[in-house]
Amino acid sequence: MFTRRLTLISLSSKPKVWASPFQALYSTHIVDNDPILVRDFIHSALYHPSHGYFSQRSRSVGVLPNTIKFNNLQGRKAYMRYLDNVYKQSDISWFTPVELFKPWYAHAIAEAIMRTANFSVPLKIYEIGGGSGTCAKGILDYIMMNAPAKVYNSMTYTSVEISPSLAEVQRETVGEVRSHIPKFRVERRDAANRSGWEHVEQQPCWVIMLEVLDNLPHDLVYSDNQISPWMEVWVERQHDLETLKELYKPLQDPLITRCVEILDLDKTKSTSAAVSTLKSIWSKLHPKPRRSWLPTGCLKLLEVLHEVLPKMSLIASDFSYLPDVKVPGERAPLVSTKKDGTSSDYENYMEAKGDADIFFPTDFRLLERMDHYCSGWLKLHNDHSSKKGKKRRTIMLETSSFMEEFGLPTKTRTKDGYNPLLDDFKNTKFYLSVPTHNTK
Repeated sequence: MFTRRLTLISLSSKPKVWASPFQALYSTHIVDNDPILVRDFIHSALYHPSHGYFSQRSRSVGVLPNTIKFNNLQGRKAYMRYLDNVYKQSDISWFTPVELFKPWYAHAIAEAIMRTANFSVPLKIYEIGGGSGTCAKGILDYIMMNAPAKVYNSMTYTSVEISPSLAEVQRETVGEVRSHIPKFRVERRDAANRSGWEHVEQQPCWVIMLEVLDNLPHDLVYSDNQISPWMEVWVERQHDLETLKELYKPLQDPLITRCVEILDLDKTKSTSAAVSTLKSIWSKLHPKPRRSWLPTGCLKLLEVLHEVLPKMSLIASDFSYLPDVKVPGERAPLVSTKKDGTSSDYENYMEAKGDADIFFPTDFRLLERMDHYCSGWLKLHNDHSSKKGKKRRTIMLETSSFMEEFGLPTKTRTKDGYNPLLDDFKNTKFYLSVPTHNTK
């Protein structure tokens, strides 16, 4: 079974105009008189303080009042009935895995940290996009119960949260245990904004990102055919002020350019002259436009994190694949809204009017390449500097493998052996990345 979903970077340069047939009716709140990059459009559609999805839907992320007693449920049908009732009663857009499987999901993450953390220094944990605070509370609970007292007493847990309403929910959730309060704080800001971090943290620390990568702004590049160069996609209002359209211009945005090179989209440079000629002929006979979504928001966030937390260890979990995506392009997002318990999907990302979630699948191999690039280990073709950063140990695990290694799968198993945590999240993975002292 495939499971669906249960940082503003702007430039002032104006594009040359290539009109696109890809148009959509839209509220004019997000796109003003000047064109904006797709990543800025998505950021506003999700995070604008007045019109964004997460601002309007303060109850978009649900909090279960009680832990689900999986061992008391007969099987999958009973579990689905239980979830259906919860969704109908709460009018919540989705429950995250860490919420559905609390406290066991967070406990597994805490166990992974404890097995590799350096306890000779105080444990520092940062969570980006802490949701309802369930992960933070679960990790603090687990360390309080299972780690030496000095580890718990000296640790700090910082949530970096862009949503004001979720920041308040996190404080309430963690504050249910009085001893957690002095160890936990919420910083209400955008983690991808370097200025918010102030100083560089030289001590080892952990960074947790659960279902964060899928909501980070992405850019879009377009090509007329198989061999034409990639172009940046911008969004602007038409003269009627009611319709949006795409504009294309040559690559010049530094973040998009870096992401394209890390991904190595332009592989035609390495092909032989004969192959290039054949491709050119074929593209003229059978032109096929190309659209590719780039995780530039993730790249920007990783650049900032590696700069301010150079000794960080990273745990990220997200969707590796999304079913039923209607928006065109490689790594395209699912644009979905939910009303009265029923989900509706859009075919055009520009139809999102602050009422729809926009979330992307994560290419975990590309995530690894960006991680190594941001740590300084991976060099781009035109980077001739002699300085090289430190290599990192990285591993990608299916969610079921991660939970079997670090968690207690018996706690989420129903009477007939069905285990939703292991059986239903086939399209999610964990990414773990830790620093090494190896520079060779």
